[in-house]
Amino acid sequence: MDTQKHVVFWAAAFAFFITLVFLFKAVLMPFVLGFAIAYLLNPLINKLGKCGLSRGPAALVILSIFFITLFGFLAAVLPLAYDQLVQLSEDLPGYIDNIWSWMKPLTVRLQEITGQTGDTDIQSLFRDHLSSAVDVSREVVKKILAGGQFFMGILSVAIFTPIVAYFVMKDWNNISNWMVNLMPRDHKNTIMGLLEQIDAKLSGFIRGQISVAFILGITYAIALSLAGLKYGFLIGLLSGLLSVIPMVGSAVGLIVAVLVAWFQSADWMYVLIIAAIFLVGQFIEGNFLTPKMMGKNVGLHPLWIFFALLAGGALFGVLGMFLAVPVAAVAGVLLAFAIGRYKTSSFYKKTPAKKPRKGNKNAT
Repeated sequence: MDTQKHVVFWAAAFAFFITLVFLFKAVLMPFVLGFAIAYLLNPLINKLGKCGLSRGPAALVILSIFFITLFGFLAAVLPLAYDQLVQLSEDLPGYIDNIWSWMKPLTVRLQEITGQTGDTDIQSLFRDHLSSAVDVSREVVKKILAGGQFFMGILSVAIFTPIVAYFVMKDWNNISNWMVNLMPRDHKNTIMGLLEQIDAKLSGFIRGQISVAFILGITYAIALSLAGLKYGFLIGLLSGLLSVIPMVGSAVGLIVAVLVAWFQSADWMYVLIIAAIFLVGQFIEGNFLTPKMMGKNVGLHPLWIFFALLAGGALFGVLGMFLAVPVAAVAGVLLAFAIGRYKTSSFYKKTPAKKPRKGNKNAT
């Protein structure tokens, strides 16, 4: 009965959390970002606290440096990335034609199997659908950028996120103590142990993997730009962004960069130079960045991160993608805990067979 009560309670708590996110998803983004920034920067506040500075002034100093650096970085990066994105959208049809010329023998064979006639049936169908998708995407982006709601959302995030982050950092200890006081007394040690595991998972991702992805993105962007690759800055940044899922960003960036390098020069030596940039980046990440920033903490499994991001995005859009990693960390730890309890229960262990009684004289 005790186990049933726990299952019902935590299931109800999870349902309540999902309901709150669904009802207030339009206003939750500054709070989610604020808590994430506070969690990211809290170790720095603790270090300043050891130097005698109280949490309020320390939070103000750290946040000021963080946001000045962030806004300066975005102001320097976004215009160049946007220009290359526009250029890529204009050059995309030509790249599609080149790729299609490589695939033409395969399409001819496919036409023979499917019984289609004409050399351009499949190609025309593919180009028509792709052109429609590109046109629709352009219109959606233009309407979003032109809409007042988009800019109001950006403005609210820019204004309220620093405020939320400041108060969370300032009152971090009070919030932590309040949460500890709410824990059931009989299970406090167990819950604290689970929270420590969740913190290890999250810190491995937020303070480790995201830092690695940021460094890789900047490194790839600069290296590809110096190598003279078209859209190199954009490809490098996107590779870093996708590197929050280990190996995915570098793999996607390698494929895209190699294709662009071949279309740009048709020189195998140049293609090998571009490929070497990503291979060296992977070597540095695996042997220096990841061990230094994440240590022995493996964080979250790449497949689990990938699933969480897709599920969060499908359910709640951008907000869901930001919430995906914390929810995935909690779910992963709780699932491991549940499996551990299951393996120690009578449901998992083999029950020894009862031995027949000996010397039963009353048996007939």
